[in-house]
Amino acid sequence: METATPRLRRVFKAFEYRDFRLMWFGACTSSIGTWMQIVAQGWLIYRLSHSAFLLALDQFLAGIPVFLFSLIGGVVADRIDRRKVLLMSQYIQMASAGILTFLVAADLVHVWQILSLSFVTGLAQSFGGPAYSALIPTLVDREDMPNAIALNSIQFNLAVTVGPALAGLTLAKLGEVWCFGLNAVSFIAPIISLLIISTRFLPQKSTESIFSSLKQGIRFVREQAGMVALIVLGFCMTALSMPVRTYFPVFVHDIFHRGPETYGNLLSLMGVGSICGSLGVAGGGKLAAKGRFALVMLICLGVGISIFSFSKSLPVSYSVLVVVGASMMAVFATVTSLVQLITTNEMRGRVISVYNCAFRGGMPMGNLVSGWLVPAFTAPVVLGVNGFLLILVALYFLVFERRVAEL
Repeated sequence: METATPRLRRVFKAFEYRDFRLMWFGACTSSIGTWMQIVAQGWLIYRLSHSAFLLALDQFLAGIPVFLFSLIGGVVADRIDRRKVLLMSQYIQMASAGILTFLVAADLVHVWQILSLSFVTGLAQSFGGPAYSALIPTLVDREDMPNAIALNSIQFNLAVTVGPALAGLTLAKLGEVWCFGLNAVSFIAPIISLLIISTRFLPQKSTESIFSSLKQGIRFVREQAGMVALIVLGFCMTALSMPVRTYFPVFVHDIFHRGPETYGNLLSLMGVGSICGSLGVAGGGKLAAKGRFALVMLICLGVGISIFSFSKSLPVSYSVLVVVGASMMAVFATVTSLVQLITTNEMRGRVISVYNCAFRGGMPMGNLVSGWLVPAFTAPVVLGVNGFLLILVALYFLVFERRVAEL
């Protein structure tokens, strides 16, 4: 017990900070609602259209605003109280979920409406994302920043575990409208958290133009050793790995011939693995050679995605997705920690926006390309190739471009 207690305290060290706890629980509640909507929305689009391309297009439209506007969002996060930016983002996302709830309840919903609301939600996230990523490190001391980032990953993946499971049950028993409605209500939690925390970052007034501030952020990125390589790696890993989640409805419907419960199970088990990966990073303390560890986990991720892609056995797919989730989150959390540790607080919003532009921008780009390829080559073939490419990317950074491996 004496050995276990310090270990647990190290894993959950960031929870000792009041403001971090409030943000964590608020964000977790909202993320659970968001994942309930993601599950229901993917299922609804495929039910209405039976189109793998529209599934990918929905993900593209949700992610492309982050790619287009995240850089501006980062400048805003360094100039305006980050809480205010986040509150506005939450209000817009709540309204989008509420509108979708009404459309489905009134039986007026069409795919184009879902796609439009996905774009609006992505636009809100393009400003809220940099503000949130820049806010979290200011809630803890610098030495506890990697732990806070890992625990923040846990809340997201706890939601990935709980949200899809709840969505599967809700879809089967109550229907899609309840998933969308519960998501709208879930935004109340982060709004309350944002209203009662006390942040440490007070933006400095600036007479510079947005473009000049943005150039400063890009210059900072270029001057930091390994930062450009981390950003390239962030784009590659999301572009190649995230489509696996997008095409779960295709695997469930066309390969396993199951219903929404199985769809929820796939997402939940991937979330279980992600929680394990995040806990491993959080408990790792001051892990040496973070860059090399991230690249090894990227190889595991590529292998896992390739095995899942060609599996015809549901139990095998369930097992492999736990490994995929764990390795995916280990990579994401470690690379994000490296970016945050290199960055100074006054530049954090802009630098994180550049990273998010690549990290989040890889999602719509990867989904759009796979959306074109899947109808011609099938989802298993496209995702299997993606897994192989992830392995090649990791080997390139391990053997040839070693700046990441040396961090």
